[in-house]
Amino acid sequence: MHALPYWRLSGYYFFYFAFIGAFSPYFGLYLQSLSFSAWDIGLLMSQMQLMRLFAPYLWGALADRLAQRVAVVRLAGLLSLLGFSTFFVVSGFGPMLMAMALLAFFWSAALPLVETLTFDHLRAEPARYSRIRLWGSIGFITAVMGTGALLDRVPLPGLLWVIVGTLGGILVYAWVVPEALPSESAEAHLPVATIIRQARVRALFTACFAMSAAHGALYVFYSIHLSDHHYSKFLVGCLWSLGVVAEIVVFFFMAGLLRRFGLRTLLLVSFAAAVLRFLLIAWGADWLSVMIFAQLLHGLTFGAYHAAAIAAVNRWFPGHCQARGQALYSSLSFGAGGLVGSLLSGWTWGAWGAAPTYAISSAFALVGLVVVAAWVKKSDLDACAGADSVDRGVT
Repeated sequence: MHALPYWRLSGYYFFYFAFIGAFSPYFGLYLQSLSFSAWDIGLLMSQMQLMRLFAPYLWGALADRLAQRVAVVRLAGLLSLLGFSTFFVVSGFGPMLMAMALLAFFWSAALPLVETLTFDHLRAEPARYSRIRLWGSIGFITAVMGTGALLDRVPLPGLLWVIVGTLGGILVYAWVVPEALPSESAEAHLPVATIIRQARVRALFTACFAMSAAHGALYVFYSIHLSDHHYSKFLVGCLWSLGVVAEIVVFFFMAGLLRRFGLRTLLLVSFAAAVLRFLLIAWGADWLSVMIFAQLLHGLTFGAYHAAAIAAVNRWFPGHCQARGQALYSSLSFGAGGLVGSLLSGWTWGAWGAAPTYAISSAFALVGLVVVAAWVKKSDLDACAGADSVDRGVT
């Protein structure tokens, strides 16, 4: 029987998302401390999304062609660490932009490949994905809370060393994650272009683009938004962590949620929750209770949404198409959508302020809700839900 490398995969997810937990909430504050403008911060941070627009597909196509996914993951881990190390020596907008682009190009290569490796290791038990992926959420919480508490006591440049530690952990686990044979199916040899022409695939990717665009202002400016309303860095970290706790709960119970509600319903509820969440953030930041509720909605706006979307992509891009399918999902959602959300929020934040910026985020989520409701049918997702509904626990 195929032995699942549960802890090695889980360890990789832990450090990968620990990097995000240290980087996303606080690097904008670090850039602000260097006297960059809101537009400059948005442009610098948008490099993470810009490189995700095309880098994952390039790396995914290379890994598929060479049949060497793990080797690419290891190379990406090493070059990400080297790329980030340049932040210790660069200064000024131009060099910082180049350093950010270098980091993002290599860092964005790995996750779609690891996602396909994980599903290939799981084989007939894809519902166990959520039990592995939740360790990424635990890594995020550990990093975001620990980093927030640390930055209340040390100067912001200490953040650079925290991020180096997370990238080092990514590299260590990249070296121990084993390769897996790609899964095969009757549709395994369909050309990627044929799959993309399917209406359900185009609709899902459009909705995913909208959801990531909706989250652009959250990832770039949420910590700044809370700081402007006199929240301490520790409390900022707690609120970020609360959202991820909700995400972990959703991941843990995802198999049962799939059996009871199905993928389409979960997607619709997730987009509706995003519409509400960003309206609450726009006008409710003065009330801690409102921010707590808004962060709990993260369990739906990311946890349920991502698990449902990635299950559909895994089903619709079978066999040797999986790496490119996951790369397209990453590129079009976190890449293109995140880039648009980051750049737009960088402009609207400076021109109009926080509330209109998050209202636009809510409008993006509404577009995604309409697209899923109109063009993704229940029958398109029934096979995905069926495939994901067998949960046999973890070892």
